[in-house]
Amino acid sequence: MFKSLCCLVIVSLSFALSSASANLNSQPSFSDSIKQASIDGVVDRAHELLGTPYKWGGTSAEQGFDCSSLLVYLFKTEANITLPRTTTAMQRSTAATIKRNALKPGDAVFFKGNGRGQVSHVGLYIGEGKFIHSPRTGKNIRIDSLSNRYWNKQYTTAKRFHSAG
Repeated sequence: MFKSLCCLVIVSLSFALSSASANLNSQPSFSDSIKQASIDGVVDRAHELLGTPYKWGGTSAEQGFDCSSLLVYLFKTEANITLPRTTTAMQRSTAATIKRNALKPGDAVFFKGNGRGQVSHVGLYIGEGKFIHSPRTGKNIRIDSLSNRYWNKQYTTAKRFHSAG
């Protein structure tokens, strides 16, 4: 009798726990909505910075930005996500590597271009095959296309520093 009662209690508890966990998983995730809103904010703020001058080592809209400091600034101010400071460190990070055909707005796109085949430039993918970046001295933050002959040839990989989408 005692064994039967124990088995009944254990089976009842396991049903209750599996039902509770199923209910938890099926609930819409408020934090996922917040994360997506943050990434949308990153992309929106990047658009607001179009025309800001390139400045090597710059860290603000007033100073200007180099390519990696632009992404560091965007992710920190709009999504409270801390990125590595340099393009190489970003590319070598443990963030998820994304295939080119799976890019989503907010992904970091990496390019070679220093003549040695190493990653030397990063931009923010904004959708529809385009990215925002701070190109080089004398230029301003702008939008370019991944299908542009130069950028298409120099493209290497992408990373996703956010979990939304």
